[in-house]
Amino acid sequence: MMNRNIVLCGVGGQGTVLASKMLAAAAMKKGLTVMSAETIGMAQRGGNVFSNVRMGEKIHAPMIGLGEADLIIGFEPGETVRMFPYLKEGGSIVTNINPVMPTTAMLSKSDYTGMEMVKFLKENVPKEKLILIDGQEACCDIGNPKVLNVVLLGAAVRTGMTGLSEEDVLSVFPAIIKEKLIDINKKAFHYAQDI
Repeated sequence: MMNRNIVLCGVGGQGTVLASKMLAAAAMKKGLTVMSAETIGMAQRGGNVFSNVRMGEKIHAPMIGLGEADLIIGFEPGETVRMFPYLKEGGSIVTNINPVMPTTAMLSKSDYTGMEMVKFLKENVPKEKLILIDGQEACCDIGNPKVLNVVLLGAAVRTGMTGLSEEDVLSVFPAIIKEKLIDINKKAFHYAQDI
């Protein structure tokens, strides 16, 4: 397998770090070298969170440089745009289109809707490399507001850009997810099947 560089980004409470741990665990179980790093900042206060996951062979550092990410998995459109400079030419983006209002925007009474971020992505990423997911609708359909991370992870795996199969990722669920939550997370993982 060729090396894969994946950036996951969002805001605190969206499960960004858990999704990166699932990717890393699945890659390690497959026998790949994995390095990862998280920057969580003010995550508990709704601040930005991003993770770098690098997997493959001959990986010597966990951080992904500008223009080196094969894939960005974005949990919030503004955070996806913030990480856009890390995407390499020909890379893919899987992102939630629903915004989380930053505290600064709330305080300044901004009308941030995230649509300007989605518009930017549509204008700067080829259509076949951009997967937009209505995370709010997905969570409503599934019946659990906390499965957005697994919905996006499933969609990202189906792009082929992670280098992992659905079976690879599902095989680590029992080690990472509480037993009583495995079924709903499997439902979330398979949610965007048409991708």
